[in-house]
Amino acid sequence: MAVHEMTPMYDPKHSQTPTTGNAAFMTTRWSIVRAAGDSAAPKHEQALSTLCETYWFPLYAYLRRNGHDVNEAADHTQAFFARLLDKKYLGQVRPKPGKFRSFLLTALKHFVSNQYKYARAKKRGGGKKILSLNYDQAEDRYALEPATDLSPEKLFEKSWALTVLTRTMERLEEELAARNREKLFEHLRGYVVAEQSAVPYQDLADKLEMSEGTIRVAVHRLRKRCKEILRDEVAQTVTTPDEVEEEIRSLFTALQA
Repeated sequence: MAVHEMTPMYDPKHSQTPTTGNAAFMTTRWSIVRAAGDSAAPKHEQALSTLCETYWFPLYAYLRRNGHDVNEAADHTQAFFARLLDKKYLGQVRPKPGKFRSFLLTALKHFVSNQYKYARAKKRGGGKKILSLNYDQAEDRYALEPATDLSPEKLFEKSWALTVLTRTMERLEEELAARNREKLFEHLRGYVVAEQSAVPYQDLADKLEMSEGTIRVAVHRLRKRCKEILRDEVAQTVTTPDEVEEEIRSLFTALQA
């Protein structure tokens, strides 16, 4: 889905979603980071998988735009995640003002600059395959990026933003599927992220043999839930409630690049 088709989904400047209270926020902030860094933590594998799924391609895209070829970018991405876990870096991360993605990109830069220290590693990730990824598909995905003058850092930001939006829509789809409403979601998916004025509600109502009012209510509820999921995705790796709004603004700014 094109970026311009997704951005109307959430307008942080006019969000009506109340700010999460500090007490509730304490239970979610950096929870994925902590769980991924602690092998004894509940749902450790799930947390690690979430981190990898969210950040591997933005890091890969950063490396490719920074001049590394396909193999180098794949090797560095794989080895970087392995290094984080081998040295238990994630377990040492402590919540502080700032964003986890900023920490991760800085750590990657240091890792690549010191890569000569790990030159003896015979396999990706020093012998440990952390990511089960198809790098041919990664390169196909990277090839879809327009040939612009975006810096590696800006491309990392944009790739991260798109990944977060994709995860948001996937979670929304899973929720609908759990309620046996996946077919309805298939019809409404594009309406959730479209401009309000561009939605031909009556056309879809006729197609589904439903009233236009019913379609409007369904779309409204999906949009509201989509905003909530997006906030939850962002809240996992920031440290204060105020940073959630800031991060959402950063996300949509990155999409416009």
